[in-house]
Amino acid sequence: MKKAINRCPWPGNPLAVRYHDREWGVPVRDDRKLFEFLILEGAQAGLSWDTILARRENYRKAFAGFDPLKVSRFTGAKRNSLMKDAGIVRNRLKIESAVVNARCFLALQEEHGSAARYFWGFVGGKPINNRPRTRTAVPARTEISDALSRDLKGRGFKFVGTTIMYAFMQATGMVNDHLQGCFCQRKARK
Repeated sequence: MKKAINRCPWPGNPLAVRYHDREWGVPVRDDRKLFEFLILEGAQAGLSWDTILARRENYRKAFAGFDPLKVSRFTGAKRNSLMKDAGIVRNRLKIESAVVNARCFLALQEEHGSAARYFWGFVGGKPINNRPRTRTAVPARTEISDALSRDLKGRGFKFVGTTIMYAFMQATGMVNDHLQGCFCQRKARK
């Protein structure tokens, strides 16, 4: 008999389970991966994460493997073609924001040496390990996500509200919100 695995209750399908078990809460310090999560979290605004996760591979193709330099150079014709791509969320504001955010992301890299140095600076360079007991104990935003959101907006980024930024922080391991008892809680802390 197979032993049951204790995990956070939110993954409701095999794709979400795999994402939870392998990625969510694991520290990301690779700039391209950080850009990927920035674009995906912005695309998720107003939708479920499952919707975006199911389209992730399509996003990789549509957004040049999440290469911020390539995305920053998307022409009007390319952005219009993305509006016809059924494999992604066809929202003009979100598509346009990806291009704007790519340009802003490149400026962050130039200013800070890497985007990772910038983002991780908001948490002192190491993950915040919250160890919540219940799903309702996990916040939607914090003072840190407020500050990150405010700073990014001041730099011209779009779709970077505080709730989106907190989800970004969770996804990239800046914050470890795996519930106590979840087998990933300890793994993400290492």
